[in-house]
Amino acid sequence: MSEWQDKRIVVTGAGGFIGSHLVERLVKEGASVKAFVHYNSRSDWGNIEYLDDEILEKVEVTAGDLTDPFCVEKTLEGSEIVFHLGALIAIPYSYVAPWQFAHTNVQGTVNVLEACRKHRVERIVHTSTSEVYGTALYTPIDEKHPLQAQSPYSASKIGADKIAESYYRSYDLPISIIRPFNTFGPRQSARAVIPTIISQGMKSSEIKLGALDPIRDLTYVADTVEGFLAIARARKALGEVVNVGSGKGIRIKDLAYLILDRMGKRSVTIVSEKQRQRPERSEVYELVCDNSKARSLCNWEPKIRLGEGLEKTIEWFGRDEAHLKSNIYNI
Repeated sequence: MSEWQDKRIVVTGAGGFIGSHLVERLVKEGASVKAFVHYNSRSDWGNIEYLDDEILEKVEVTAGDLTDPFCVEKTLEGSEIVFHLGALIAIPYSYVAPWQFAHTNVQGTVNVLEACRKHRVERIVHTSTSEVYGTALYTPIDEKHPLQAQSPYSASKIGADKIAESYYRSYDLPISIIRPFNTFGPRQSARAVIPTIISQGMKSSEIKLGALDPIRDLTYVADTVEGFLAIARARKALGEVVNVGSGKGIRIKDLAYLILDRMGKRSVTIVSEKQRQRPERSEVYELVCDNSKARSLCNWEPKIRLGEGLEKTIEWFGRDEAHLKSNIYNI
């Protein structure tokens, strides 16, 4: 029997890319999952609508807003484990709506933690991001690397991380913080770099990207999901920040050529478009993960190589090619 069997689990941000994969995995492990998605008038549940019917029918979907403390408190009632992934994450949009990012990511996290405290939740995994490190002062980046707010998004996530840390220290709330580096795979938003390359490669002879020289550490979504589960089960991870990443970096331009080669699009031109670039001091030029803490505390390590993950991702996006928004810049 799975250790997750019949566990009452809430996943915030369940309609998102990683959240939907986490929900799917937990259901397959026999957990009783409540998926908290952002309310909208269209009853759109986001990416969990991609789940097979036999999975989705076992999920309790609750729509609401992280910034409403009453809604959050009611949703978390009766839960044993909370995976908090809910957040605004689009970096370009954070330049447009910084208040909204601070309100959702910081105040929303306070609401989740207060509800967890009231309902005496057994374990909370709070989701951070490698963006909180800013441009690397050294690589690979371990959890002791200074935090540098180079965008309103990263600033809001630093704030949320520190609130989570404070609840562990102030209230002895059983929290761990997972800090994923760049995750990719099926269902990812078209605003992310890999879906951007794939979608344009399918429909255009020119690939428009932002900065081409930044280096990113890319982890396939199944490995990231396994990181969430590994951290949740590891008592040594209580009160700790744990990086989850492959430990290998690749330049964006090289990544684009790698993807296009696997798509058979070897004659496509790649250009850097100004509107897709971050402000100069906001760009994060290098993120490469030191995952030794995840290995030692949680017995976690990535298993899916970049090439294999790209093949799976290209194949998935190819199924829905007609709906790809390749002709616009998705912020």
